[in-house]
Amino acid sequence: MAQSRLLTIYNKWHVFSFGNRLFSWFFANMAPYFKTIKPFVVDLRPGYCEVLIKKRKSVQNHIGTVHVIAICNGLEMAMGAVSEASIPSHLRWIPKGMSLDYTAKADSDIRCVADLGDMVWEEGDFLVPVTAYNKDDVVVVTGHIKLWVSKKPEKS
Repeated sequence: MAQSRLLTIYNKWHVFSFGNRLFSWFFANMAPYFKTIKPFVVDLRPGYCEVLIKKRKSVQNHIGTVHVIAICNGLEMAMGAVSEASIPSHLRWIPKGMSLDYTAKADSDIRCVADLGDMVWEEGDFLVPVTAYNKDDVVVVTGHIKLWVSKKPEKS
């Protein structure tokens, strides 16, 4: 399988000391709403992506924890990156829904992980497992993001 454009860029940039920060900025600018959480892409490879959200005032709720919508944004970013890095070149995807459970207070920096494991891409509904962890690796949000996967149209 040919490597995706996004994964190619990540692999070129992350070898530099500032590469992951530069890639994180670049990817967040592809979907500007991602910039609201100031994400940091920790790791990206086929089947796996990890995005860090630092706990700061701009992502906190009224009780001082990381707001679940900020976490959803980080999980969606991780899902988008892992999808782009993993999907076969003859397929395309679009988000269709999100189902999440909030399992603990998000009282620290948050790691948002999309991990496909050994899943095989197929047309139709495709559930991407997503999990958010606090600094102690306690799960604070878990669930999946549903994608609609279809074949790319033939080029004429």
